[in-house]
Amino acid sequence: MEKDFYSFLEKTILTSDIKEKEENIKSLFLFLEEKEIFFSKEVPKDFKEPSFKKICKIVTPKELPKRKRFDTKEGLGALLHSIAHIEFNAIDLALDAIYRFRDTPIEFKKDWLEVAKDEVRHFKMIEKILKELGYFYGDFPVHQGLFDAMINTKDSLVKRMAVIPRYYEATGLDVNPKIIQKLKSTPKKSDLIYQSIDALDIIYKEEISHVQKGDKWFKWACKEIQKEPQSFYFEILKEYGLLKRKAQINTKARLKAGFVCEELKRFGVKRC
Repeated sequence: MEKDFYSFLEKTILTSDIKEKEENIKSLFLFLEEKEIFFSKEVPKDFKEPSFKKICKIVTPKELPKRKRFDTKEGLGALLHSIAHIEFNAIDLALDAIYRFRDTPIEFKKDWLEVAKDEVRHFKMIEKILKELGYFYGDFPVHQGLFDAMINTKDSLVKRMAVIPRYYEATGLDVNPKIIQKLKSTPKKSDLIYQSIDALDIIYKEEISHVQKGDKWFKWACKEIQKEPQSFYFEILKEYGLLKRKAQINTKARLKAGFVCEELKRFGVKRC
């Protein structure tokens, strides 16, 4: 029973076909409803390369082309492609949390399947606008930073929850409103820019709940190993070279997502 579930999950992570990912996620939900999967003795496989390698040209972050103005076709296309890429990564990251950390409650698995389902929808929203603009996912180069973070946290649930949802996804909560504001400030706004604003607003609101789930399971994992969450969080960020002063923090969104003022002040927030 466990073998079938995790084999299907593995297949879903490895495929680069978004339709296959979407259909498989629906099947995985049904599997959890019909059976109880709490633990598997099988050792998860280490993934050597990201699923998007079959679609995208992978470069280093320094090799990525500089962003152009959003009121140009190429500029808006590059922006949408980078967002689509984040969402595609996020699908696999959510699924890998279930695949990799098997000795977790069934609620954990349901939570991350919900996240994966949302990320598929987010990807498809952005992909639709990208196609209307004349581009496809894979037309711009990408980096594999999130995949690398997934690999680097494969042996620790508490570190995975700290680094992926509680750092990288939370950073998205800081950045997303700025991108929306830049799009709104574009002098000549096309219909596709308005569509992009609407899509980003949906993603922003729903990503808060994803970070909330990461916060919940980070604290659960801390309790399991008897670690104090706030101090241990910053120990983990320091270990991964992520402990940097942030110029702007979205205090309101992060508080909704489970952060506390003491943490935000360590990021440089003056008032909370």
